[in-house]
Amino acid sequence: MPANPSRALTENTQNVAKAFFSLSTDDKLALLYLAYEKMGDSITPAEPTAAEPELAPKLLGDYFELSDDEQLQIMRDIVESKDTEYSRAYGALTANNQLVVWYAWAIAMGDTVVDMPEDYEITESIQNVLNHIEDLDFEGQITVLREVAQNMGYSDVKRVTSTQETGVTPSL
Repeated sequence: MPANPSRALTENTQNVAKAFFSLSTDDKLALLYLAYEKMGDSITPAEPTAAEPELAPKLLGDYFELSDDEQLQIMRDIVESKDTEYSRAYGALTANNQLVVWYAWAIAMGDTVVDMPEDYEITESIQNVLNHIEDLDFEGQITVLREVAQNMGYSDVKRVTSTQETGVTPSL
């Protein structure tokens, strides 16, 4: 879990996000796929008018032309926030557009996106986090998924510390 989780998270959604971030890289990828598979269109995007998929041509265009191994490595790099071309492209997007990327990849899995192995078995850890996500109301689910999405990828832009966090009012 990021050092400073979003203040928009309730204690319950913070716990679900922390559980997600405690998973291994491949378990995180599996959970994202399963969440989109189970919840489908209800999480895509959270606010359709707020998402602009044309802003992610590398992730929603070029990516589909790559080999399965290359696609999987890109997903892993994004989840691990590695400094790569694709991870930077992802990190430059808004949280809503990041959700669109995961949605587009999830619905294309097995077609133009690398699929989960046929013999893949969901671990207890993944199932527990998925159950917690499903137990949240719609707004809680979207909040958790936004938190997860925006804490992946790479960006040089540093988060601005709030007055509430520092206790200091900036001066002019």
